[in-house]
Amino acid sequence: MKLCIVTRSVLKGDGQGRVNYELVCEAVHQGHQVTIVADSLAPDLQQQKNIRWIPVSVKQFPTQLLSNMVFSRWVAAWLHTHRSEFDLVQVNGGSTNAAADINMVHFVHSSWLRSPAHIIHQRRDLYGVYQWFYTYLNASREKAILRRTTVVLAVSEKVKQELIDIGIPEDAIRVILNGVDLDEFSPGAGDRQSLNLPLGKPLALFAGDIRTNRKNLDTLLQAMRQLPQLHLAVVGNTTGSTYPQLTEKLNLGDRVHFLGYRRDLPEVMRAADFFVFPSRYEPFGMVVTEAMASGLPVIITANAGAAEVVTPDCGIVLPDPEDGGALAQALLYLTQNVDQRKRMGQAARAIAEHHSWSGKAQSYLELFEELVRRKL
Repeated sequence: MKLCIVTRSVLKGDGQGRVNYELVCEAVHQGHQVTIVADSLAPDLQQQKNIRWIPVSVKQFPTQLLSNMVFSRWVAAWLHTHRSEFDLVQVNGGSTNAAADINMVHFVHSSWLRSPAHIIHQRRDLYGVYQWFYTYLNASREKAILRRTTVVLAVSEKVKQELIDIGIPEDAIRVILNGVDLDEFSPGAGDRQSLNLPLGKPLALFAGDIRTNRKNLDTLLQAMRQLPQLHLAVVGNTTGSTYPQLTEKLNLGDRVHFLGYRRDLPEVMRAADFFVFPSRYEPFGMVVTEAMASGLPVIITANAGAAEVVTPDCGIVLPDPEDGGALAQALLYLTQNVDQRKRMGQAARAIAEHHSWSGKAQSYLELFEELVRRKL
């Protein structure tokens, strides 16, 4: 096949970019020719003989909104000229207004706009207004864009339902859950001392963007007040975050350890006893399956798409992200029941092994081949 993939980035260390990275790697491995229209491409892919990169540099624009608009218009014009060169065109969300064979949807802006967790409900400053405007414009575009697509590919059943809610026909939607790197994220004993984490203490791990309240670190910190024996490691960029100050206000400074943004997340996961991710809104949440692959039991809310792979054998799914009491009880259970925690970690790894990136990439390509055959 001659494939064209349109996305802002194809990078291993990026959420949406990681999905596209794995897809491209598998496509090239199987001998397909891939044209990538993107702002960023992983260095290890730039020299591959079956890959042609069409760079669309928009980093110079001051906001994400403006750079996305320029990217979308440029790509639409480019596809108008080059569309006939490809057997199949796959785009990602609102990356372009142009019609495509497949649109891989990682986030439904219409649902986020309606969510009570949207930033505008917590911040009425310029940043909050900008985020509302950004979401509103994307929400107003996405339905029209998706209706021009042959197949809409959702990364979770949660996203599928959100697509149905905005009027996308169910028979036009396929679901392929996000995968996980089983080699990069694997069980083991992490070095707490090198991470400046406490030795011999029960340690929970939280990882995510802590510059907004969507990941719900605030409720987790409140719950930590009820568990004086538990320590918490927090991975996330603290620049512009209010949570270090909240931690001090709650007198948790000696038990909550802010590690900043980390590129060694697999090592941090191996140092923890379990993972907690009480997100208020999450289309999937790859960090959850990464924790599971690392052999960690997980605490997650039903608001996250990754909850679809969490069973009682490997984790706890909380129905309400605002229920701090239930979260505290879940934390207490995993803190006190060491043997059960170990069994749950083993079950988590076993489930994660069914969601390898190689298997997911193969599913993408089988869908692509099916659509190409339809055209013949």
